[in-house]
Parts: sequence; structure tokens; C-alpha cells
Amino acid sequence: MNKKIVRISALCLLVSACTFAQKKGIVLPVSNELDEVVITDSKFALPKEKSGKVIIKITAEDLKKRPGQSVAAVLSTVAGVEINGNQSRNGKDLGLYIRGGRGHQVLILVDGVPVTDASGINLSYDLRLLAVDQVESIEIMKGAASTLYGSGAATGVINITLKKADKKAIAGNVYLNMGTQGVAKENSTKINDYNQGFSFNGKSDKFNYFAAVNSTETTGISEAKPAAKNVVFEQDAFSRVNSIIKFGFTPNKKLSLDFFTSYDKLKNEFDSGSFADNKENFSTSEQYRIGFSPKYKYNGGEVVLNSSASSIDRELFNFGSFSYYKSRNVNADLFNKYTIIPELFIVTGTQFQFYEMSNKSDYAYIPETLAKFTMFDPYATVVYNAESGFNLNAGARYTMHSKFGNNLVYNVNPSFQLSTLPLKLVASYSTAFVAPSLYQLYSEYGDLNLAPEKDATVEFGFEARLLNKRVTVTSIAFFREETDAIGFDLTSYQYFNVLGKNKARGVETTLLFDLNSKIRFNANYTFTDLERQSRILNPKNKVNAGIDFQATERLAFSATYQFVSDRYTEYTTYPAPAFNPVLNSEILKNYQLVNANIRYVLIKNRMNIFASADNILDKDFVEARGFSTRGRNFKVGLNISL
Repeated sequence: MNKKIVRISALCLLVSACTFAQKKGIVLPVSNELDEVVITDSKFALPKEKSGKVIIKITAEDLKKRPGQSVAAVLSTVAGVEINGNQSRNGKDLGLYIRGGRGHQVLILVDGVPVTDASGINLSYDLRLLAVDQVESIEIMKGAASTLYGSGAATGVINITLKKADKKAIAGNVYLNMGTQGVAKENSTKINDYNQGFSFNGKSDKFNYFAAVNSTETTGISEAKPAAKNVVFEQDAFSRVNSIIKFGFTPNKKLSLDFFTSYDKLKNEFDSGSFADNKENFSTSEQYRIGFSPKYKYNGGEVVLNSSASSIDRELFNFGSFSYYKSRNVNADLFNKYTIIPELFIVTGTQFQFYEMSNKSDYAYIPETLAKFTMFDPYATVVYNAESGFNLNAGARYTMHSKFGNNLVYNVNPSFQLSTLPLKLVASYSTAFVAPSLYQLYSEYGDLNLAPEKDATVEFGFEARLLNKRVTVTSIAFFREETDAIGFDLTSYQYFNVLGKNKARGVETTLLFDLNSKIRFNANYTFTDLERQSRILNPKNKVNAGIDFQATERLAFSATYQFVSDRYTEYTTYPAPAFNPVLNSEILKNYQLVNANIRYVLIKNRMNIFASADNILDKDFVEARGFSTRGRNFKVGLNISL
């Protein structure tokens, strides 16, 4: 779909919606907020206070307070989460890291279904493919979670829920925002960042539907940073189109059938590396996803099937030649919740996954018939919530991998809500299994003798609610130990298993303070100590803080602060015999960022506008060695509900 058509359509809908809103002037009823529940640690809705994990939930209301920001920008403010590339130009490749881990140790779910790129280096998901305007909420559960979610869930799970049908028969939304994108000290006022889209949805007694199209076009910054101040590099462009259709049928109160199909495409120009410009390099990605999710409720339980198939085609033009990557993935997860007594239920399930990739270039050829594997995993989890305040979540999964044989993982997660104090104590011990990716096995840099990585995580902490629940304090200490961690040596250009055990430890502390009905303060601090891991993307200390001020019923302000400490950037990952920070790295200096936005409701429940400023102090900092970062930039936007 042509991105200009999306923009023109969005503008036309904006004009139509403005006219309609002015004519009607009707205030629509606001839907009641649901009781806060989480689903990630049991796959079924569970009151947050009964969960044994401190799960961070970013709600639809939270996202409204961060208008114009990407999924990566929102996630980067969560304790224990670091996303490298988030502060660079829009389109820079992203690295997602939780608690000092690496990208292949984080599993991303979209509507409960794993999303991966089987042709990628780490079997991980490219967050650039996802439009934040299609997102309803996000849950982040940290720690090993392979018991419920299988391979790849070693340091955490990010469960992204997309928007769905409204309660009305016909509803819609249209938005347009635009802004600058420049580096520090540039003081550019040129509009280089456009985001627009529209959606239609509706619901009746038995049917519901949701359809959306979103588009992004950005330029203004070179990916690589010039080594000398008098050198000017070419600006690198990024564009993306997202479309999704959801359809649901509920023939009766017990059965529901949900279908979805989506198409995402991005094109990205990139450079030759740190301090190295390139005017020709580009990449394209096309993702197709389809899925079917029936649910059946019976007396005492519910059965769910999450099934999907996806394909990603990537084209890379680099150093004068093309490389073509194809990946296919099939997932079918059938699970059942059965309530034995009101305080006790058990979740049993079986998951099947199939991965396949191919690669063709002037330098390598990997046929589809060669690079593939399957996983078949039965699993079970028991959840007990006693009236006394004691909670227990325990389970196990048995992974039968077509290449790596059988692997058992398990978790034990007790917690206790004190009746005499507003305090919940939590603890857990979890193991995880991470299979090497197809690329790490079959590429020219791969090794067919790689062993799967095994992880074990211990965590303990508390959550306290004080001053009539106006203040919430959580603090979690964690320790993770990895065996057969997969590293890449830049001296031999080969993947290999690291000898010995790799360890990470840290503390995450979060504070929420509702000063009154109009002002909320939030802050978090993360301390992460790594033994031998690559430290380029893992600051030892990180602080996030923010304040939300609802000045009037229509006017609101938000401001955020972020501090990222010094980091090591290594020239060789897992060098032998051991990491030497003097010989093998340099230090990237700490940086601080201040962002703010203002929001105003022009017509209640109909039309609102916003303006935001990022990096207000215009700090010139380094996120990744040799790559550009954004300076002070501004964005304005308009959103209309039909």
C-alpha cells in the first residue's frame, strides 16, 4: 500500500471527523475501567494482587500519556529493560535486553502468540515492525518463563495486546502527527517525521470486527555519526506500513471464535557501520501473519487454542550486493484451565512450533530443506490462591526439540500477602531453555555442534502499598546463571558456547505516588551487575522518573527524566580466555534525557491534540559507538474518535 495514500486518507478522515464532531457535539459515555488483572504468569486473567510476580502493565491510559512515542521508547522506561537504538534515528535496528540478558533471551508475544523471525540471527522479533497506535496494552514479566512459553523466555516475556472492537456497532479513529528529527545542536525546524493512520471497528451480539492501517515516514538523520565535525553524512530514510484485520464470532456464551490477518512492511536505509556512511545500503521487510483462536468455556474451566502462521521476507542491499532471507513459523498452543476448587486451578497444555529459513546471496546459500526444526512441548502449571494470603504458582514443561532432544524446565513461585500489613512478599526459582537459532547453526558463521543455552533465575522481593494505596513501592533482587551461553567472537567470526557459567545479578526498585487525584509521580532504578557478558547495551545503573499532571478535565502535562550510566562497548564478544575491560573495550559516557508533552481535549471523547518535546536539554550523547542520536525534537498531533 502506498504510504501517500495512507496519509491522504488519514487527512480526509480527519476533516470528515472534525465536521461530524462539530455537528454533533455529543459527549460519549466513557467505558468503565476494568479491575486490574494480569495474564502473563498463568495465561488466564488473574487479579494482580494474587500474582506471584511483579508484572509491569502499561495500560491504554498509560499509552495515552505518551503520545507519538514508539513501542521501543515506551518499553525503555520500564525497570530492567534496555533497548539500544531507541535514542538513535527512527529506523535504527533495535536490541532488546532485560536484566542484562541478550535479545534471544526475551520472548515477545502479540495477543498471546509468539512472534519471531526464524531467519534472524537470534530468533527474535523486530520491534520496528510494530506500530504503537495498534497497541492496547503491554505486560512485561521478568525472569525465566520457559515453563509457560518455551524456548527463548529466559530473561522475560513481553506480551503486547493489540486493539480490538469497541462496544459500539460502528466506531473509528483517525490520527495524524508530525515532527522534527535532528541531531543535537542542529536546531532544525524541518518536519521530517510523519505518522498517520485510521481504524474502524464494531460489535454486535455475536459479531465483532477491527481493521486498521498505519503509516510512518521519517528522514533527517544519518544512521552513522561522522567522526569529524566538518563532515556531513547522507540522511537515511525509514518508512513503514502496518495493516491488520480482526474478526470475531460468538455463537453462544460458551464459545468464541477469533481470526486475524496482518501485513507489515518496512523499508530502511542504513550505513556501513560506526562512523561509516553509505548512500546505497537499504533493507526491506515484509511480514504476513494469520491466526485463529477459538475459546470454549465449560463448567469449571476453559479451553483455548492460540494458533498462527507467519512469514517474513527480507531483502538486504549491502556493499553492492543483495541478500535474500525468508522465514516461516507455525505455532499451535492448546491449553486448558480447570478450576478444582475456588482457590486452586491447573493449566495444562501442549504447544507445537515449526521454524524454517532460507538465505541466498553472493556469499552464502542456505536452502529451506536444510534449515528447519520443530518443538513439541507438553506443560502444566498449578495456581493456588489461599484466603490466608498465600499464593503459589508452580509448573513444568518438557520440550522435545527435533535437533536438541528433550529438555525439562520448571518454576516455583510462592508469594504471601500479609493481612496485617499492606505488604506482599514474592520469591521464585525458574529455569529456561534457549535453543540456538537456525542462523547460528546453518549460516557461514554458524556451528552445528552448538549446545542449547540453559538458564536459572532466582528472585525475591516485596510490593508495598502505603497511605491508603496512594504509594506503591516494589523492589526485586535477582540472580541469573547461564550455562552454555551462545557468544560470537569477532576475531574468528564464529558462534560458540561459552565455557563455564555466566552470571548476572541486580536489583529493580519502582515507586508510584499519587500525590492527589491530579498528580502522579513515578520512578524506577535498576542496578545490573554482569560477570562476562557484552556490556555495550547494559548500563550498570539506570534511572527513570516521571510526573503526570491532570491540570483540568481537558488539559494534562507529562514530563520524564532518564539517566543511563557509563557502559562498556566491546570489540570482541566473550573473548578468550576472559573479558578484559582495558584491552577489549572503551567506555561510553553516561547521559541524561528530559522529555515532556502537553495534551488537550478539544471535544470530550471525540478530539484531542498534543505537543511533545524530546531531549529538551539538547544533549549530545552516545548510545552506540559511531552512530547518531537524536537531539532536541518536537512533535504535534491530532487524534479523532468517530
